[in-house]
Parts: sequence; C-alpha cells; structure tokens
Amino acid sequence: MNKWLKFGSGQVENTQGISIWTKMASLNVVTLLLCLGLVVLVNSYPLLYKHENQWTKLILTHLWPKTLCTMEEVSCQTADKFNYWTIHGLWPDKGQSCNRSWHFNVNDIKDLLPEMERWWPDVLHPGTNEFWKHEWEKHGTCAAVAESLNSENKYFAKALDLYKNVGLDSILKKFNIVPSSKYYSLDNIRSVIDSFYKIKPKIQCVSPSQGEEVQTLGQIEICFNKEYQLIDCVEYEEELPNSIDDLFVFESAQQSEFSVCDESMPIYYPPAHEEY
Repeated sequence: MNKWLKFGSGQVENTQGISIWTKMASLNVVTLLLCLGLVVLVNSYPLLYKHENQWTKLILTHLWPKTLCTMEEVSCQTADKFNYWTIHGLWPDKGQSCNRSWHFNVNDIKDLLPEMERWWPDVLHPGTNEFWKHEWEKHGTCAAVAESLNSENKYFAKALDLYKNVGLDSILKKFNIVPSSKYYSLDNIRSVIDSFYKIKPKIQCVSPSQGEEVQTLGQIEICFNKEYQLIDCVEYEEELPNSIDDLFVFESAQQSEFSVCDESMPIYYPPAHEEY
C-alpha cells in the first residue's frame, strides 16, 4: 500500500513536473513570438515612416522682411538691411516634426553659414540659430525621406540652391514689380510670375487693419515636384501648410497673419527703407 502510494505520489509529482515544463515552454514560445513581432515592427518602421511622410511637393517660401517687421511689436532694424526677398522655408506638403530625435546641429552647416546669414536670415533675432533649428526640426526632418535631402546639410543646401535658381527678387524687378508707395493688383504680380516661370505661385498678404482698404504683400510660394521641377502651387487656405505656425519664431501673437491675397483688394509692397 505504501509502495503504491509512493508510486502514485511519484506519478503525481512527475505529472506536475511535465505540467510546469509545458507552461514554461509555452511561455518561451509566446516570448519568442513577441520578440519576433517587435523585430519585424522595428525593421518595418522606416518603411512605414517613409510611406506616411512621403511628400510629393516642396514649397519654397519667400518672405518680404519689411512686411514681417510691420506685423511685430518689436524693433526691426535689420529689415532695412534685407531689402530683397529672403527664404522663409522649404516645406514638404506632408508631415511635420517627423523625427523629434533628429536635433538641429549648426556645425553640420558650417560651410553654408555665410549664405544662410545672407539669404535665410532671422530678421528679428539676428545672431541666433533658432529660426534654422525650427525649420529643420519641423520641415527638414520630413523632407529627409528623400535621399537628396537626407541630411541637415543637404536640406539647407538644396533650399539655397533652389532659391538662387528661382531668382524671384531679380525677376520681379525686371518686370517693374518693385517696392513702392503705389499699389499693385494681385494680377499684376501673379501675371509676371506666371509668364516667366510658367507656373502658378501662391501669393500671400497681411490683411488690412480695421478701417483700411489695402493689403500688404508678405510671402510668395514657388513649388517644386520630387524632381525639383517647377509646378503650380494650389491657392487654397488648407494648402498653406505651417506658415502661420512658423511665425512662432517671430513671436507673432495677436498680429495679422499671412493669407492668400484678396483678388479684389489693392496690394501694398512696402519699401525696406521708409519713403519721405
């Protein structure tokens, strides 16, 4: 009887051991599957990231510094220095802040700094890198899904290259669209760009203050496809990505903001230097 009990007890113990082993094996399988799933997810993330943020259009946004300065309740002495259209940004049509761990490093664009300071200045806060930092982290990290823009240096260099190739400032002057106390119609400005570049730009103004009847020219967008060929820009408010948000670096709060210019209203193109 005792032997049988021992044998039975052994059976019970052996059964329990098998049960524990089975549970451990099942747990290991589950753990392995979870690990494999994690590996697949990590490896596929770049593809998912690239798909989600794959832009089809780049927007080269030109800024008229004098207009920005009139929007701000700050001293803007440097606007007189920049009496030409500068760069506001190079924006993909999809994505914002696509890689928050990819921080701006000014050392990566040391070779570009002389041109950056000339053509892409922070007119309100000269001598700082905050404007470039913002543009890279919000827009550059999204543009970087393209191999030709997949570094900080490539992104800023391409923006400078496109800006110089477009030569907007000189083309407007060539066709007598110059800063002046006289007013222009939207068609005056748009037709020059249409006829020369063979594309439709997006032209943005600051709306008039209460009681005024003239809008102020502020930004002009020129668009490119993925091959950096000029294409039309769409003139709808919902197609104006981020330009209002980008003004945070200029501390724009309760001031007027850029919007597509009104067809029916005259446009003031303010001289960089006050006319007396």
